[in-house]
Order: sequence, then structure tokens, then C-alpha cells
Amino acid sequence: MKVSCLQMNMKLGCPDENFSLAEKLIRESVKEQPDVIVLPETWNTGFFPKENLSELCCQDGDTVKLRIGELAKKYKVNIVAGSVSNVRNGKVYNTAFVFDRDGICIAEYDKTHLFTPMGEDDYYTGGDHLCGFTLDGAKCGIIICYDVRFPELTRSLALQGLDMLFVVSQWPKERIFHLRTLTAARAIENQMFVVCCNSCGTADKTVYGGNSAIIDPWGQTVVAAGEYEEILTGDCDLNTLTYIRNTIPVFRDRKPNLYNI
Repeated sequence: MKVSCLQMNMKLGCPDENFSLAEKLIRESVKEQPDVIVLPETWNTGFFPKENLSELCCQDGDTVKLRIGELAKKYKVNIVAGSVSNVRNGKVYNTAFVFDRDGICIAEYDKTHLFTPMGEDDYYTGGDHLCGFTLDGAKCGIIICYDVRFPELTRSLALQGLDMLFVVSQWPKERIFHLRTLTAARAIENQMFVVCCNSCGTADKTVYGGNSAIIDPWGQTVVAAGEYEEILTGDCDLNTLTYIRNTIPVFRDRKPNLYNI
């Protein structure tokens, strides 16, 4: 499965410009004929404008479903549309949307763990469900940024038999080592591919670190980006999963009766 990550440098509080940029990058990325295109976290607003946030949000994903869903259908490509600041039933969520090759929204996920050090929990409402879906026969899941620090969440998804986990983020440059380490750990311990699409550039006083990457189940980097805006494309050989899981049978050897989490 070929995957392209769009490492965007979005503008804080400028959804119109950010939508135009996302569409431009999608059109550029399809030249490489990926099976899946991935966007980062809150790419419509940046992370995150505190003034007039509700007015800047999508309304129940309306614009994402219309504009990004249409591109998925036009180019016959799966799109993991990162996440957007999104109003639903009067509350603001950090919501991810996933589209299949027909442009149909097949999955939605609200970020579960809100980043309290930056006050995300003061402006957004946390999600209450996991999100698994299938793309071209591959079992996939998605988490958003801070979620990756909670291995219980990823393991709960992995127990559904995931082949690939998408991690969409706006992770700061000063802690980029944590992102690289955590995504590699999630790949190794759950024996699956991890696709991390991070943002770059500066929003308010925070510099975001890029370094998007595709990591295989051995924890090896398939391909990695730098610190600036770019399209990162790599191949995930899903046929290796059976061999890896038979070689080190982690899930067979689990002792869930001993775990208290």
C-alpha cells in the first residue's frame, strides 16, 4: 500500500487559505499514485485559534465532506483527512474524517485525549469512541497527536487486528524526539505499520516539527520527512505482517488476566 503524507504548513485561524493549500497538495500528491493520502491535525484552523474558534470550525464536517470527499472521488484515492476543528451539536471537537475511493466518509473520530498543557480541553470536547476502518482490504485505525502517549488506546485498537495505524498530529519541534520514539514504539509493540503525518511551520509562539514518517512493524523507518512543508510518500508491504507476527507472537503470548488497566 502506497501512502502519501501531506506535511502542511497551515496558517493559524485561516480556514479558507488552509483548504486551498490542502487541495493543492492533494492534487500534487496524486501524481505519485498513492493508495492513501494523509493530512495532519486541525489543518483547517491550525492548533488552535482561541478567538472565534466556533466560527472558524467546520460544521459537522460539512466543508471537509464536500471538498475533500469530492477530491477522493475524483482521483479515486483513499484520503485520511487528518483532523479539523469541528462544531457538532453546539460543541467543538477535534475530528478526523476518512474517505474511501468513492468519496464516501467511512469513518469519523474525535480526539480522545485533549492536550491540557496548551488548554485544548478548555475549548474542545473529548471523544468517547475508538475508530477502526478498512481501506483496500487493510484494517486501519486512527489516533490524533497526544493520543499516541496513551498506549492503552493504541493497544485497544490493535486488538481489533489492525494492519496500519494513522497518527495525525501538530507536534512541536522541541519534543520531536518524543514523537519519533512513541510512534516507533507503537509500531513495534503492536506489530503494525504506523503512518505519522505531522505539521510544520509556526503558529502563535509554537514551532511545529514536521518529521512525518512511515514506520514498519520492526520499528524501522520506511521514509521520513524533514522540518518543512513537503509530500512524503512510501510503500507499506502488508504481506510482511504475517511473518513478523509468527516470528515474535506477541498477541498469542499476552497475559490479559494479569493486566489491570
